[in-house]
Order: sequence, then C-alpha cells, then structure tokens
Amino acid sequence: MKSYWKVSLAALAVGAGIWIGSIYNTTATGAGTTPGTTDDPVVTKSYVDQQIQQALNGGGGGNTNPTNPTQPSQGADEVKNVALKPGKILIADAGTEFIVRSGNAVIYTEVASGVADLTDGKDLLNGETAPKNHLLSFPREGRGIQVKEGQTSNLIVMVRGGYTIK
Repeated sequence: MKSYWKVSLAALAVGAGIWIGSIYNTTATGAGTTPGTTDDPVVTKSYVDQQIQQALNGGGGGNTNPTNPTQPSQGADEVKNVALKPGKILIADAGTEFIVRSGNAVIYTEVASGVADLTDGKDLLNGETAPKNHLLSFPREGRGIQVKEGQTSNLIVMVRGGYTIK
C-alpha cells in the first residue's frame, strides 16, 4: 500500500474517533438539559449577592439578624491601640494577642507559666522583657504586661481581644 493511502487512512481513523468521542461526551455530561430545571437551576443576581455576602460575613447560611445573640460580635477581631501608664497592668483575656509598639514592657503572670511569643516561638516568663513588634499570645486569663520599672512614659500596645487594666 502506498504511503499517502496509509496517511489518509490514519487521518480518517483519528477524525472518526474524535467525532464519536465528542458525541459521547455531549450525551454523558447532560449538555441537553434545559436551563431552569433541577439539573441546571437558574438563579437571580440578588440570590448570588446574598450568598456572597453571607460567605464574606462568615455565615453558613444561618440567620443574618445582627441582634441574634448566638452570633459573634463584629468587633471580635478588631485591633485597638491601648496606652498603658506606668504602674498599671494590662491583663489579657484568654486568647488575646498583644503587640508592643512603643515603650518598654515586661511580662506579668500570676502563675509560673508564661506567655507565648509567636514571633520567636518561645515562652516569656514573669518579669521578662516583652520585645517590641512581636506577636504575644495569652492562652489563659491572669497574664498580661506592665510598664518596665523606671520608665516614665506610656506603653503603646496593639490589642486584639478582651483585656482589663489594673
């Protein structure tokens, strides 16, 4: 058989395979479904916008009523800048995070264990200096920071979470 016949036959076989495959694929994926049916629902723009807004707000399709007491408050992740005067102690609630921005701070704890310095990956114990611009995590209540003894200026701390000043 001549080579151009072999090439022509091979091209015909490949073309037929592609054509049969495309027909099979169209029927297998259900491309013939009608829009608006349960297989291919039509949704409105307002429904899509509502679902996007719920996803952005962390909702799982639940109640979007802001007065619902079961939902967390919107300000739970809010960062506050707190000025701490010398002689005062900033006590963190469990799970609160601090970043010392200016001034010299030391760790205050009522127990032997300390505070997690997430930036360096180590624990800071009572009386140790809290480094500036390090993320500090307070795993339990009764722990905090205070202005280093001898400093006369305020301590500026970024706080995410609950706290009290003593």
